[in-house]
Amino acid sequence: MPVENNFQHDELSRKNPGDRLTYAEWTPPPDIGSPAWQVAMGDIGQKLSQTGVRVILFLHGAIPGTDIFGLGRLDEVGGLKRGYSRGISGLDSLLSFMREGTNGITPLPGGLKPPLPNDEATKNLLDSQIGDAGNFTAQTVEQCRKALNQQVSKPIACVRELWSSEHHHLGRALAACRLLDRLHTLVSEHHLGAGDRILIQAHGQAGLILALASNLLCPSPITGRKTFFDLLLAANPQGPDAQAIHRIDPLLTSGSLLNSAALDLVTFGTPVRYGWDPSGIGKLLHIVNHRNLRTDGKTWLSKMDLPQITVEMPIAWGGDYVQELAVAGSDALPAESAKAANKAVWELLEPYDGFERWVECARRATRFPSEGQCLLVDYKDCTSSTNVRDHYYGHAAYTRANAMLFNFNQIVARLYS
Repeated sequence: MPVENNFQHDELSRKNPGDRLTYAEWTPPPDIGSPAWQVAMGDIGQKLSQTGVRVILFLHGAIPGTDIFGLGRLDEVGGLKRGYSRGISGLDSLLSFMREGTNGITPLPGGLKPPLPNDEATKNLLDSQIGDAGNFTAQTVEQCRKALNQQVSKPIACVRELWSSEHHHLGRALAACRLLDRLHTLVSEHHLGAGDRILIQAHGQAGLILALASNLLCPSPITGRKTFFDLLLAANPQGPDAQAIHRIDPLLTSGSLLNSAALDLVTFGTPVRYGWDPSGIGKLLHIVNHRNLRTDGKTWLSKMDLPQITVEMPIAWGGDYVQELAVAGSDALPAESAKAANKAVWELLEPYDGFERWVECARRATRFPSEGQCLLVDYKDCTSSTNVRDHYYGHAAYTRANAMLFNFNQIVARLYS
């Protein structure tokens, strides 16, 4: 996507990413906390510190209870609950693996639903219910913080943020504003400036929040920023979100929100939807859990063949199916009172709507957006288990405690070597 992307949707290109694309072989790491793990993480901490990384922010949502595949919107526009399949073989079976209630993903206790609060009680609940499956646990983040800071002259802060997990345009747009407001606070708290770097690791749709934030951070006075804020303020002119917008708007206009610190972004299993603007951010890397099932040599694409995909999906045979299928046209449904605002934001951010357009976007099988470095990794999470909690359709592997050392090695090699 171009500089001054101005909230354009990604072009969903099927072309070979070329030299942007690399592959990595998963190697079993030493046990987390073991002496070998501590030494390796200490070395990584030194390298990150030497390149100016002062804050690492782990950004995630929740998989259970959030309509992670976005079938709510598809059911609303297509009547798919009644078996409406538009004549596409195998589609009803595929949708049953995506729909809440039949996809095997258990709800959160007490019927907890988005918006999820970013508080310790909710984070502790996620830690106890799903552990490190698509969730950066408090224990993992603290272990990383201690290990990274063993030999550094300037400590690296490790911060965990839970976004609201509202998988629709309005929810992601508001989350982007909250994130930028939080980043400004972190810059102030840690006295960051020129030469310092913030590294964000974002799981799943949290990466879409970063894409929106990249457009807002464009140093040029793009027209879409005012429209974006006006839509959000019209939806809710009072309250914490409006206050956050009023705080960040002048900072974005003056280019002072980060106080000249660089913002480096890593996404894990983020669906390709919103376009990225690289002009106001530092480094950008996308990592996707992927196992090649294609026979045409296009190893950088996922496989979207029906009805075969319904055989592969329950054991995550081809990698991350949430990344592959939660694309344009899908979404969770907002509250009834927020539907008009969500539609207004939708019209700014995504030109694709309706069941046919979702099928079209999913069949493009795109693993990566048009900006940033791209890394394909087989996380070896396909063990032929049909227990969804073992893999969450390939979307859980990135945040596992035993993946932290591997992930950091890949990030350092591709962004900071």
